[in-house]
Amino acid sequence: MKKVIGIDYGDRRIGIAISDPLQIIASPLKVINCKEEQQTFNEIKDITDSYSIDTIAVGLPLTLKGTHSKQTKKTIKFIENLKKNINVSIKTIDERMTSIEAEKILIQKGIKTGHNKSQIDLTAAVIILQEYLDSK
Repeated sequence: MKKVIGIDYGDRRIGIAISDPLQIIASPLKVINCKEEQQTFNEIKDITDSYSIDTIAVGLPLTLKGTHSKQTKKTIKFIENLKKNINVSIKTIDERMTSIEAEKILIQKGIKTGHNKSQIDLTAAVIILQEYLDSK
């Protein structure tokens, strides 16, 4: 079976998680520091090619009321551009509260989160992907 990646999109960083071949367990893969947009898409494409990815689950940051925010609109634009650059299935997952949940998980593990935003993004990507895998 092919693998799936999960993406926690942000303006500065993108957390990426990857599934096992059976698409049961999500694991952290890497954080991409967003610089130039095309470079970001090239890095994601390299991941999809290298790991035989057939689906990308992207976290969609809705408000607590389930409506679109400024960040939701940025994420939708990112997804539209991702579809233009990468030829795999793209699914969205409601990611409300994933960053807060990720921070709590890291604190429970004794990892300081103040200056470790990349670790939060990576953990949020794992949560997003695991939710996608569990919903299949």
